Amino acid sequence: MRALYLAANASAVLLIALGIAWELFLAPLRPGGSWLVLKVLPLLLPLRGILRANRYTCQWASMLSLAYFVEGVVRTFSDTAPSRYLAAIESVLAMILFVSLIFLARELGRHRQAGAIE
Repeated sequence: MRALYLAANASAVLLIALGIAWELFLAPLRPGGSWLVLKVLPLLLPLRGILRANRYTCQWASMLSLAYFVEGVVRTFSDTAPSRYLAAIESVLAMILFVSLIFLARELGRHRQAGAIE
């Protein structure tokens, strides 16, 4: 369960950092930055719950991560370099976040259920 927790936390933080760096410095749509940086705001909402391993937050945040996966896939095939590579990284991080949150939520449920039985 520790590995899932670390993977979820790392991928969530890295996805936020990538989104900010991508739209402000690395490959913004307009020179000097882009308002598209606001796309990371929804990721900030579940961050506290993910860091605290809240089962309910893990469940709904996993669905949120799919939006970032879709954006990454679309921009991987439609943008030019370097944005294309950043989009591919975003897709990978979003999938890691999705998978780790799903399995973490399952393990948290099992842990809570085992504690209630004992």
